[in-house]
Amino acid sequence: MDRTPVESSNIRSVGYDQDTETLEIEFVSGAIYEYPGVPPSVHDGLMSAGSHGRYFASEIKDRYDGRRI
Repeated sequence: MDRTPVESSNIRSVGYDQDTETLEIEFVSGAIYEYPGVPPSVHDGLMSAGSHGRYFASEIKDRYDGRRI
C-alpha cells in the first residue's frame, strides 16, 4: 500500500485502501500497523487534522483493531 508522509512526532506516513477500508500507519519507531474497517471519513479526518498524533489517539487507536504488519 502506498503511504503519504505526514508531519508528526509520532506518525511517519499514512496509507489507505478505500476498497477494503483499511488504514495503514507507519510510526516514527518503524512499526507499521493495519486498521481494517476504517471509514473514509475517519481517514480524511486524520489527514486533515492539525495534529495527526492526537487525532489517531482519540479517534482510531482504541476504536479499531490494529495489528502490526
